Amino acid sequence: MMENNHMMTKDQDVDTSKVEETVSRMDEGKKDEILSNFNDFKSYLHKRVALGEKLGMDEEALAKTAEKVAGYLAEHEEPRNAEENLLKELWKVGDQEQRHKLAHMLVNLVK
Repeated sequence: MMENNHMMTKDQDVDTSKVEETVSRMDEGKKDEILSNFNDFKSYLHKRVALGEKLGMDEEALAKTAEKVAGYLAEHEEPRNAEENLLKELWKVGDQEQRHKLAHMLVNLVK
């Protein structure tokens, strides 16, 4: 794939504007596998956070990326378990600052 198809640039910066596009390209079977079980979801996020840290992303960059992913999931995916339903409900009632803090908490949860 060409660089412009990825969230990570060649300088290892994250382009959060490409989060939605990247998530939307994910294979439906793989997405179902990740989202159907909350422990699998956390494991998947843990791997992505670890990769981001390895690439030099700081806590704020990880949280901004998590915020974009959470926003996409809240808007485009139906919760597949009680934990995801709770996260979606919290997302819906939170303002921008609260959503950002929730993204930080999700990053911390999976570390």
